[in-house]
Amino acid sequence: MRKKERRGRQRGLKTFFQIGGGVLIGSINGFFGGGGGMLCVPLLNKVLKEETKKAHATAILVILPITIASAVMYYFNGFLEVNNMLLTMGGVIVGGIVGALLLKKLPAKVVGLVFALLMIAAGIKMVI
Repeated sequence: MRKKERRGRQRGLKTFFQIGGGVLIGSINGFFGGGGGMLCVPLLNKVLKEETKKAHATAILVILPITIASAVMYYFNGFLEVNNMLLTMGGVIVGGIVGALLLKKLPAKVVGLVFALLMIAAGIKMVI
């Protein structure tokens, strides 16, 4: 019975981190207009023990509905410039394809290192 109880607690804790992490990621993304992926990847990789490449790929898909919901809210509150969005979207789509192809080819260690360096650079830029 102890083994069953332990597995049940582990599942409950995992579900807590999935839902709680999702709320936190969505809130950060909605507040800042982005950045949810910077939290989603470490949550998936370090807390939920997802392998590096799967964590990055999953984060991309998780961020899509958050981004759409945030964009809709920004639009209805008058904060979205549609012309800028449409022009930028083409580059984002091309960049996303290039990034996905690189993710497939690069070793997980390199992906993790690049991600960590980008997070450090973003943190430094925000402080300066």
